[in-house]
Amino acid sequence: MKAVLTRVTQASVTVDGEVVGAIDCPDTGGILALVGVGHHDSDDAWETMVRKIAELRILEGEKSVVELGAPVLLVSQFTLMGRTKKGRRPSWSDAASGEEARPIMVKIAEGLRSRGIPVEEGKFGAMMQVSSVNDGPFTVLVECD
Repeated sequence: MKAVLTRVTQASVTVDGEVVGAIDCPDTGGILALVGVGHHDSDDAWETMVRKIAELRILEGEKSVVELGAPVLLVSQFTLMGRTKKGRRPSWSDAASGEEARPIMVKIAEGLRSRGIPVEEGKFGAMMQVSSVNDGPFTVLVECD
């Protein structure tokens, strides 16, 4: 499992011209979390991902999402699992199928919400337009096996 976590002041996901998820957090900042699920991930990788998203001290003043009550926009992105070591075309063989990944994304969202974190989401499996105003910019890659 991989995630790209970006500190943002606002972010949104649009599907077919309709905003399906958005955060607007100019004071505290928030996190745009693009998450790719792999078919070889351990059963508890999602729990580690929840902990990382909630507790990494990457917001202003070295604070975490949970410390500030900052929002998260969670977006499934299987393309993060693409391997590009050989050739010119990414290999998607490490990515979990939609049937495998969807329940894991639900667990991540529920895990964040159970910690009191406001979570907005993209639309699983849809062609999405993701917009963000990056703060810093500050972006980290998180990998959980």
